Amino acid sequence: MTTTYTIGDLAREFDLTTRAIRFYEDLGLLQPERSGPGGRSRVYSHRDRTRLKLTLRAKRLALSLTEAKEIIDMYDSPRDTGAQLNRFLDVLALHRKQIEEQMADLEANLEEIKVHQREARALLAALDHKPGRPGHPEKGGKSEKGAGKAALRAQQGAPARKPRPSAGVTSQVD
Repeated sequence: MTTTYTIGDLAREFDLTTRAIRFYEDLGLLQPERSGPGGRSRVYSHRDRTRLKLTLRAKRLALSLTEAKEIIDMYDSPRDTGAQLNRFLDVLALHRKQIEEQMADLEANLEEIKVHQREARALLAALDHKPGRPGHPEKGGKSEKGAGKAALRAQQGAPARKPRPSAGVTSQVD
């Protein structure tokens, strides 16, 4: 007797929802037989279980479900195995290239974050040694918030802001 599986069996085994399995069925990745009144019960074969396992492996490799179906369907046909393997290698090469490009982008982003962290730490260190900082032995200078903004503007090469007039002081217009 051949082994069969219910949708619940496969859902538990592969940690999927029954809805996901029905979705794979709708895409043609799985083709269970129907049984019971009105064909409401799905009966999955060993072939369906294998196709589900291959589908999940393809997803882990970042293949689309369309690509997964194309490759899995190749193994159901009596065509040349060499052509099937070459197609599989082509798809894998394309995805490998895409992932390597994504990794390079992520590494560049990580390096940029490290640069900004070093710059921010240097600014904080400079602020900690500036007169007028809370806890500094000398008094005077800008507030902590203003000093940080001024140091950041200076580091970025931005011009210093003009001081604001005090209350009651007006400026003349030429």
